[in-house]
Order: sequence, then structure tokens, then C-alpha cells
Amino acid sequence: MAAPAHQPATLPELFARTVSLHPELPAVGDQEIRLTYAELADRVEAVADELIRLGVTAEDRVGIYLSRGVGAVVTVLGVLRAGAAYVPIDVSYPRLRRDQMVKAGRLRLLLTEAGKARRLADLPVRVVELDWRTLEPRSSAEQPPHVDPSSAACVLFTSGSTGQPKGVVLEHRQMVSFAVDPAIPAVGPDDRMAQSSNLSFDTFTFELFRSLAGGAQVVVMPPIADLIGADLQRQLRRHRITAMLAPAIALNHLARHDREAFASLRVLCSGGDVLLADTCRELRDGGFTGELWNLYGPTEATVACSGQDIGELPTQCIRVPIGQTLASARLYVLDDKLAAVPAGEPGELYVGGAGVGRGYLDQPGQTAQRFVADPFAGDGSRMYATGDRVRTDADGALEYLGRVDSQVKVSGHRVEPAEVERNLYQHPQVREVAVTGLGEAGDMRLVAFVIPASDELSPAGLRAFLSERLPAPYLPAEFVVVDAMPLDAHGKRDWAELREIATDRSRRRRAYEPPRTDTERYLVQLWEELLRVEAISVHDDFFGLGGHSLLAARGRMRIQRDLQTKLPPQVVFENSVVEDLAKVIDGTSTVTSRD
Repeated sequence: MAAPAHQPATLPELFARTVSLHPELPAVGDQEIRLTYAELADRVEAVADELIRLGVTAEDRVGIYLSRGVGAVVTVLGVLRAGAAYVPIDVSYPRLRRDQMVKAGRLRLLLTEAGKARRLADLPVRVVELDWRTLEPRSSAEQPPHVDPSSAACVLFTSGSTGQPKGVVLEHRQMVSFAVDPAIPAVGPDDRMAQSSNLSFDTFTFELFRSLAGGAQVVVMPPIADLIGADLQRQLRRHRITAMLAPAIALNHLARHDREAFASLRVLCSGGDVLLADTCRELRDGGFTGELWNLYGPTEATVACSGQDIGELPTQCIRVPIGQTLASARLYVLDDKLAAVPAGEPGELYVGGAGVGRGYLDQPGQTAQRFVADPFAGDGSRMYATGDRVRTDADGALEYLGRVDSQVKVSGHRVEPAEVERNLYQHPQVREVAVTGLGEAGDMRLVAFVIPASDELSPAGLRAFLSERLPAPYLPAEFVVVDAMPLDAHGKRDWAELREIATDRSRRRRAYEPPRTDTERYLVQLWEELLRVEAISVHDDFFGLGGHSLLAARGRMRIQRDLQTKLPPQVVFENSVVEDLAKVIDGTSTVTSRD
């Protein structure tokens, strides 16, 4: 593969430049194989030749239904070399989601591994089992077609409001611009980049193309969710990882439990959710001395359009800003008439510049709605309406405030869950929080999921704290204390799982009946303190509300101490409903009147 003599304008040109500069350096590796840049180039040429033989040409879309590994990297680059756009479909996706993506993508081919084609035979696309290890470049093969910078490079699917996935079309010029953006920490020949995201997520484009642009090695590792559950520090040191992009929600979790995990890295970037300032402080205290960045950007604007270089954070900082504009982007904070808002005032974020994608595949209406003319550029280009509410802080950095369209109507009042979150983060006993609306229109309620920073946190205390700061409609109907925020396949906050947690709790609750005796009142107060649950009914079950054996033992000890009575060790297990336990206690001692 000959190196281009000019500045790369397409991904194949970018790759060819690095191959010419570093042919013998390691390019990509997994647990089974490692390829140098020269070896990778040969494999890419072989895959491209085979795809051209199969009829693939410019602007075709080729689905990639492969497990993560060296083979997936080879195949992605082979599709690009053949002039087509790759459409990654994660093998872990449910069958319905997979089929929706295949149909919406209108694929020329679907590439998969040996033995899988038969299971995919009912799909409306030709399925090819591609063995990249055995393919060889054919010297007489037709040369790959010319790839224009405006040619489609990939289609990445995001969730659509209709329930159908939307395919975001990104072109070579946008992806090259992101891959070489000088504002993002660069990686080079001495770096080893962790590849832990699935192929369908735009994090993969960061891991792969930022690495290829600088001559770094891509090291395929287990998914981020698996790494969180393992000894991450050992894994990173074992694979000699120097650079990584980790989802913010994962960093927020790991900083609490394993703050030394990233100490060996030179570059650590985050994004995808709110990054907590305390997380960054914990990482620094854990020995991380490298470059720490918070990146922001929708898929429609090619992965990232702003970034915050995180140094020493002010004491009052709770959530890390999403930062300043990257070199390839233009950012505008506008009102609903597309006029710039004054500095410090909230508005919707619009992204212009080199990273703005082509639009949504076969959805001209939605494309026209979100990709609009940029009135500030003067060059006929477009800008993307992110739907995110932001404002600039005193230093000119952007603060993320929430979604424009995430408002919920509670008792006739429009409430922004992110505003409730911001206030809860000011409570000293709150480590992390997520607020969402549950219920149907006209019967919506707010639920706050909270990770406590100490054992002293109580829902009643949180409610009192909020009531001093926000109007009544902004107060969550329920506070749910969790040990960790559930993550989805991309390492982002799993809102569906959080809603299921709240729904399951509601199913377990009985119709509320207040305590009637002093003993019942005492037990309700004790259960609310131990379980950190509000409005416990005399008919509620201790274990149904999240209790366990250790809490049951603590509860029994408290009862014996406070009520000066003796109870058998199994008393809570055998009488876990409030009114039942109260009867047992009243039967063993005389309970005097209490406040």
C-alpha cells in the first residue's frame, strides 16, 4: 500500500501514511495474534480485494457482524479500502435489534465468522463468512475504487424516538478530521491503546482511528463492563496499556472502589455521561499523573467536539465541564430562535465545523430537522442541533445542564431532572445520582437513584435538603439507594435497568397503612433508617424492601438495645413484616410510650 504524498483526506490514506512511517511497529493485537502495520496492511488489501470480487463498490454499505478482535479491525479497514462504508452490528445485540439494523442499513453484504451464516439465512441480505486469515491479495485484482473525502465511511446506529434505530452517516473527511484533531491528546508509536468498546459504539472510532493516525498499537481487551468486575489495574499493567477512553459512569464507579487502577496510564479520556469532580480527585490521589480529559460529542458530530483538560479542580466544582471547542468544531449556544444567548445563560448547543456528519440514512425529514444551515459560518455548511442544554462558566468552558427534551411534567409543572440532580450533588452525603421521570403522561413522578457517600445518608434527609432549594414539584416522589449505577453495553448509564429497579420496588410495596402503635412507629422509623426507604407501611416486608441478613442482625441488636428486650436470633427472618414483628416484641416486653 503506497503512502500518499499529501495530507490524508480519507481513512485509507491516513492508514497508508502510518504504514509507510512505521511498517514494523505493532499495529493491533488480541489474545491470539498480533500484526505489525505492514502485516495489517497486507491483510486489509486481501479483504478489500475479496470484497471487490464480491461486487462491493463506492457508497455500498457492508455490515460487520463479528466479535471484537484483530479480525474485526482488519475487516473494518478492508471495507474502507474497498471504498464502501462499514456498518457495525454488535453480536451481543438482541435478534430484533440486529434485524432492524440490517433492514435499515440496506446492506450490500453482511460479513460474519465461520459457522454463523446459517443462523443468519433469514435476513434480507447476502451473508458471507469471511476468513481474513486465509485471504491473499491478488496481484491481478482490480484496483480499489477512488475514495472521495465526501464518501460515506460508516453508518453508526443510535436510538430513535420512534423505537427504530437511526443510522448516522459519517464521511471520510469528518472521521479524518477527528482522528488528527490536535486539541485531543495524541497517541504515538510508544503508546498502547485499550480497545474495550463494542464495534457499534462511536468509542470504537476513537480507539481505532486515533491510534492508527499516530502509529500506536490497538490492544483488544475485554469489554469495559467485564473489566470493571475484574482486577482492572492488573489487566492494564499486564497489557502495558498507556491510553484509554473509559465511559464517565465507569470512572465514577471505579474511582470509589479502585482509584489506583489507572495510575499506570499516560492518557485517560472520558465521556458519554456526567464526570464527577470527586472522581478526578480520587484518580489523582490514586497515583494517576497523566493527561486526564473529559470529552463531549454526539455521534452526529463525529465522536467529540469539545474537551476539558482536567487539572486541579476548584473545591466548589461538583461536575466536570464538557470544556472548550476542539480544533475541528464550532460550538454555538443558542435560543429557540437560533440567536446566541448571553454568556452564562442556558441554551441549546449546536455544533458546526468539520465533524458534522452527512445525516440520518434514508431519513430526510429527521436530517432536515436536526442538521440545519449554519448562519454563522458564511460558507453554506450545516450545524447539528444536539438537543443538549448548556451554558458557559466563568472560564468560558461549557457546562452540561441536561437534555432540552428530557423535561417531564409533574402535577402540571415542567421539571428538568438534571436540575434536581445538580442540587442533589450539593449534598455532602451524595456520591452519585440519577433522576428520571416514571409513569404515564398526567401521572408522572420523579424518582432519584442515589449512591451514598456515607452510611449517614437517609431519604428523609435528602428530601428536607431539596425542599429548602427547590419547589415542591421538583421533589422526587421516591429516593432509591443503590450500590452502583447499572451500565449498558456501551458502559453508559442503563436507564432501562434503573426504571426496572424502581418498578420492581413498587411491585413489592403494599398499600400504605401508617403505624398504629408505639412499637409499629418505632419499627417503621428503624426500617426507614436501615433500609433508607421512605413511607414504610405496617404491611411492608423487610426483605422485600431490600433488607438482607446483616441488616437484619443490626436491626435486632438495635431493637434489643432501644427497647430493653431480648429477641431470638431468627426473629426478623421469621417475622419480617412490620406489624408481625411488632406483635412479637409487644408479646415479650411492655413497650412504654415514646416520642
